[in-house]
Amino acid sequence: MKVNIFVEDFRFLRYIGCATAARTLYNHLARLPDMEVSRNLYHGDFDLTHYHTFGPWAMYHLKFTEGVKVLTAHSTPRVNEGNVAFSKRINTIYPKIYRQFDHIITISEPCHRETEQLVPEVPKTLIPNGIDRAYFKRDKKKRKSFRDEYEIEPGQRVVLSVGQQTPRKGIYDFFKLADQHPDTTWVWVGGFPYGTLSKDYAKIQMQKTHSHANVIFTGVIDDISRAYSGADVFFMPSHAETFGLVIVEALSAGLPVIARDIFEFREIFGDSVLFFGDLDEARALVNDDAALHRCAARARKSTENYDITLIAQRHQQLYRELIEG
Repeated sequence: MKVNIFVEDFRFLRYIGCATAARTLYNHLARLPDMEVSRNLYHGDFDLTHYHTFGPWAMYHLKFTEGVKVLTAHSTPRVNEGNVAFSKRINTIYPKIYRQFDHIITISEPCHRETEQLVPEVPKTLIPNGIDRAYFKRDKKKRKSFRDEYEIEPGQRVVLSVGQQTPRKGIYDFFKLADQHPDTTWVWVGGFPYGTLSKDYAKIQMQKTHSHANVIFTGVIDDISRAYSGADVFFMPSHAETFGLVIVEALSAGLPVIARDIFEFREIFGDSVLFFGDLDEARALVNDDAALHRCAARARKSTENYDITLIAQRHQQLYRELIEG
């Protein structure tokens, strides 16, 4: 079985969630028997090409691709609001793009329902994103390395957020809570993958310059597991997601997760995380050591079904069915 994984993950796009998911899948598909896996090749006799983005390079590549064409719907119209400029205009093209693929992989029930409403005629299979649980685990050396780099004292409490610096990701609530907890260090890992086209780019840059000393913006970092090891609490204030890969990463690293109470997270993560509806509830959870301890105790085990070895096997089975069909 010859498969090509295609994802636009160059330069500033390298650290967005779909690029991370695609690379992780590629690395583990290559370990499975009867698989000949390539990544981002423009020429080759492939049985199936699996796309994880549909930007200009992917759509150009699609014109010359033979074999089965599969897309994972990491992005849907709903998650563009508050994330990129001109989102309403961009969202109108989704059905046209989706229809150019033979099969769509959805990554959660909410994602599946939204995609089904847009293109009910395109067949779909739900397979969640997976993570390398051997990589996302607590590491004392990485904890010290991360804290030393950003001059965080060993006993200092650290609340971590990971994501694009956009309104959709809840960055304004991050700013507010950091102001209300001056004795806690608040760290945001991530940048602006869409540059000045990111929603509220100038406003967020300005607000960062007025942040207090307890707020750290690292930008993107190569070894994200260092950040998870260096933190004590994970804060996910996003307003909309198709999945929430960073929550799985944080849970796998044994962190208690405080997440916004949105239906996506409720459906996907259930009682594995602590939910807040408003800033008062978020503030209370940040200070609730007993609840955080209980959440941390069950965190890693809750990610077993997202182990990339299992997820890669499910992809392999789907590929085989589509190719033989």
